[in-house]
Amino acid sequence: MRYQEPSMSLDQFGSIETHWKSKLPLVAYRKPNTDKVISILQNEAKTHYANDFNESGFVFAPFDKDSPAILIRPDKQLTIDYRVRKFELNKTTFEPGHEKGRNYHLEIVNKGIQEIAHTKLQKVVLSRKIEVPVKSSPIQIFDRVLSCYPNALCYLWYHPKIGLWIGATPELLLLRQNSTINTSSLAGTMKNTSGDKPIWGKKELEEQVMVTQHITKQLRSFVPDLSVGNVNSAKAGNLWHLKTRISGTIGDHDLKSIIDALHPTPAVCGLPVHDAASFIKSHENYKREYYTGFLGELNLDKEKTAHLFVNLRCMQIRDKVASLYVGGGITRDSNPEHEWMETVHKSETMLNMVFN
Repeated sequence: MRYQEPSMSLDQFGSIETHWKSKLPLVAYRKPNTDKVISILQNEAKTHYANDFNESGFVFAPFDKDSPAILIRPDKQLTIDYRVRKFELNKTTFEPGHEKGRNYHLEIVNKGIQEIAHTKLQKVVLSRKIEVPVKSSPIQIFDRVLSCYPNALCYLWYHPKIGLWIGATPELLLLRQNSTINTSSLAGTMKNTSGDKPIWGKKELEEQVMVTQHITKQLRSFVPDLSVGNVNSAKAGNLWHLKTRISGTIGDHDLKSIIDALHPTPAVCGLPVHDAASFIKSHENYKREYYTGFLGELNLDKEKTAHLFVNLRCMQIRDKVASLYVGGGITRDSNPEHEWMETVHKSETMLNMVFN
């Protein structure tokens, strides 16, 4: 990967690095299609939680909805300008233990297909963890992520009692502005090869319908005027996804109830959600932690506002080792080899962030 010199000096991230080296909680992030990097700095190492989602700050929630969501309190807030640079990614990136990871993933995908054939399970999202050595600093990796993913929420999140996470997610969980709520369903993946919008197959289109129908069903009791948009192709990094926008008015319903209805979405778990979650916990050979959880602003500038994203395309960095997480939706029409290659394609850009 040829990487241009930063358009802004990494010294401008100095306050973030100082806070991190002082082992104090922080998050630095840029929302999709903007040029502002916002930093939320907490002045104590204490762990705070989002209990009813009326709190103010930046929330970071795990995949397991029974585990608490962490809150970074906005003791100090900084904003800097950032200009996106052009990247040229390596055409191929090989991960250590490639074949070992492949064999296990093929095995659990086959088990997922068999489960769908013989039970009420319709879809299950199966993922894997890739561990690679890290030579760059977290600030350097975050800087590369910012330039490579202009259409995603890019973040660096740190808490001394939980760890360091970096990611770039294109998937909105929800946007709340007073009584208005917006969300989207996201499913299907295809590698960007020609730059043209892709032609989707039956498997991806059916998967998108499943996700959209589930979200609308979950929200109907909270949002009686629910509006569902058309299915469109959306680009994230070197990949295309299918996306449908959903919006409406939530009235007096509390935000926590709506989040509980949406999380985890079938795009990261499966359908029925409870059955898919049970299959995932029984068959994935690692704990997801905050991968496929959610994160974002919570009542930060004013009350009754939230801008939350599903935590995809992410890594956890610990002891000079990066754990990258990738997965894909398994349905009755899935091909195990194709599903394996989907995880390979999804990992390519993030592996470039670590290796270069």
